[in-house]
Amino acid sequence: MKKISLSLVILFFTISNLSAQKKEICIIKTSLGDITVELYPKKAPITVANFLKYVDACLYDNTTFFRSVTLNNQPNNSVKIEVIQGGEVDSTKVFAAIPLERTSKTGVLHKNGTISMARDNPDSATCSFFICINDQPSLDFAGKRNKDGQGFAAFGKVIKGMDVVKKIQLLAPNDNQYFKPPIVILSIIRK
Repeated sequence: MKKISLSLVILFFTISNLSAQKKEICIIKTSLGDITVELYPKKAPITVANFLKYVDACLYDNTTFFRSVTLNNQPNNSVKIEVIQGGEVDSTKVFAAIPLERTSKTGVLHKNGTISMARDNPDSATCSFFICINDQPSLDFAGKRNKDGQGFAAFGKVIKGMDVVKKIQLLAPNDNQYFKPPIVILSIIRK
């Protein structure tokens, strides 16, 4: 009887541990191919919940990747970055802005393939997100890209489809950060 009880206890803790480590996976379906992202709800719970609220409401369907920041198209910025940005939702359907989960607290840094929320001021992120191309430490807390030094809320990473991310980036004009026409996001779904 003790062996059965001990086995049940071990099984319970194993299942509990596996579910506690569960990561959310989403597929960003674009007109140029799919991008699979792994989200970190334990590290960035507010940001992941916000992103998934838009996903579950299908509000990212038929939006776009509308911007690509490359080393060549930001002549007035002393701190250069490389990202593609998308997910602008109809302004009448945007949810309330969320508090900024700083990288100094989450530990999720802006490395190659990181997905993060776009923002103007701290605590102003809503729906727009970006994906890093190459490591972008200037987007982390205390980074130099924004004068406020608060960084952006990184909340996951690309686990498949960086070739699609780079394909999108290559379509950016050298004299402008905005695609004409933008790259369609057909949908974002949970896997």
